[in-house]
Amino acid sequence: MNGMSAGVSSVEPLWVGTSWKMNKTLGQSREWTTALSENLSSNILDGVQPFVVPSFTAISAVVQLLGERSPVLVGAQNAHWEDSGAWTGEVSVLQVKDAGARIVEIGHSERREHFHETTAITCLKVAATIRHGLTPLLCIGEPADIREAGESSAYILGQARGALDGLNEEQLKDVVIAYEPMWAIGDNGRSPTTEELVGPFDALGAEYSGRVKALLYGGSVNLNNAEHLLKVDHVGGLFVGRTAWDIDGYLQLLDIAAAHMRSRAQGA
Repeated sequence: MNGMSAGVSSVEPLWVGTSWKMNKTLGQSREWTTALSENLSSNILDGVQPFVVPSFTAISAVVQLLGERSPVLVGAQNAHWEDSGAWTGEVSVLQVKDAGARIVEIGHSERREHFHETTAITCLKVAATIRHGLTPLLCIGEPADIREAGESSAYILGQARGALDGLNEEQLKDVVIAYEPMWAIGDNGRSPTTEELVGPFDALGAEYSGRVKALLYGGSVNLNNAEHLLKVDHVGGLFVGRTAWDIDGYLQLLDIAAAHMRSRAQGA
């Protein structure tokens, strides 16, 4: 089942997914995934590419519960750039691929801030992910002081260019970029206005639209603002936190995205 109707099959799908961060036990992961599988339909998948990024401990279980023919892509929240070696506590791209992951989240602001991941490190991880045939989900985003100084676009383009350095055009087609401004994520994050997203997405769109798989927005996404966020030019999907950790919230987000795609197909 590809989940695409004739009306939107020729249009690039909207990516709608969630990373669980350091949340959910194995039992909770199975419960969420089972509920997702039971509620997926051609209507809810109409022009939408769902994905979920669980903790390392749950990747295999989530993949197995979804099944081989599931349209839902499963990812890993991080991976090391080396295939093997004396890297205690790390997990390689090869290992997450072996567990069933098809996406690797790279460069989240929490990794940059708390684990000192540099742009050079994100570049190594993107290259390793591409090398093993997986999709890099590159996260970029600026702190509040950069936004206030009017330098958001230059800042995030620098992050993206640095991480994607060395990739050819064919390899770029396998990349998903998620713009997640640091001032909009986490416990103290606030919902952005659509006006605040126009500049960053215009800059990202000018450089990467049509060259990468999708440009996503993430940061304080909820059921009230999801539809408005999807209307911002160049936004090709949503990368969601807390709202999607509850399965009902995630299913509603998929519905919103599918309705948006049907509306686009009808020329509304």
